[in-house]
Amino acid sequence: MARGVSTLTSLRSAAVLIFGATIGCSTPPPDDAGYVKQIEARRAATDLAFSDPSREPNIPRDQQTDYLPLAYYPIDLQYHVPAMLKPARTRETVEIPTSTGPVRKMERIGRLEFTVNGRQLGLSAFAEPGSGKLFVPFRDETSRSETYPGGRYLDLEPTPTGLYEVDFNLAYHPYCYFNSGFECPYPPPENRLPVAIQAGEKLSEKKRAELNPGG
Repeated sequence: MARGVSTLTSLRSAAVLIFGATIGCSTPPPDDAGYVKQIEARRAATDLAFSDPSREPNIPRDQQTDYLPLAYYPIDLQYHVPAMLKPARTRETVEIPTSTGPVRKMERIGRLEFTVNGRQLGLSAFAEPGSGKLFVPFRDETSRSETYPGGRYLDLEPTPTGLYEVDFNLAYHPYCYFNSGFECPYPPPENRLPVAIQAGEKLSEKKRAELNPGG
């Protein structure tokens, strides 16, 4: 059974390298125009990586018209916000349900606290053994109607200060959106945001119609 976090994260990391675009999660962009160009380059690189049959995972050629180019919300700087990580008092291992049934064991690192459009929000950050990154799965009010029902993901590089930049323009769908054979962790209830995060990846028009017939 293919596992959906590490494989997709590595593909998206490779996509960044294709264009030489390095978007740090803890370093603010130099200016708005440069930031937008970086995001656009990253998105183009991701499309290229997904269409390359020599890379894994990829989207098979006969399905590429269903997904590529990937659909996104417009880049919006209001969804690129500072955050503070409140470390967990005790780093407990939690079992997170997945799209294929088995649970995934991850360590809860802490809680990211931030504000979006005047709303104070929070998301728990997790880590898998050996991943080297913080994994932040979430659902929000767009889930199903505009984005994948199983949620979206953010990846963050750990910082020594606990200060982060949460950038929902980088929110991406798990690979089980493209291939149901992949095992993808579902966001836990604590990571359901009571707002619509209209940033990052969204459903293609075809997939949106399939999930919301008559809508």
